[in-house]
Amino acid sequence: MGRRPRQKQQYLAKKLLGIRNALGLTQFQLVRLMGVDDSIPYHRISEYESGRREPSLWMLLAYARVAGVHLEDIVDDNRELPETLPGRVKYHSPN
Repeated sequence: MGRRPRQKQQYLAKKLLGIRNALGLTQFQLVRLMGVDDSIPYHRISEYESGRREPSLWMLLAYARVAGVHLEDIVDDNRELPETLPGRVKYHSPN
């Protein structure tokens, strides 16, 4: 019994780039807005947007919060992002 490789989302990188472009942000601005500037270098965004690196679940949630969309909209290839971003989903801080 061999292990099958995990299925990779076909449109994830394109969606991540689309989020940043729709919000009119640079990679540096996006990292700061997400509140992860102390965790990752801003050029890591380029790796996500090109598909060279897959973001963690925690990072995908940060994208969803900034974009105002459901996480499912980002990770499900059968769903599209809203035409206008930020979307209508409001996330509440845990505090």
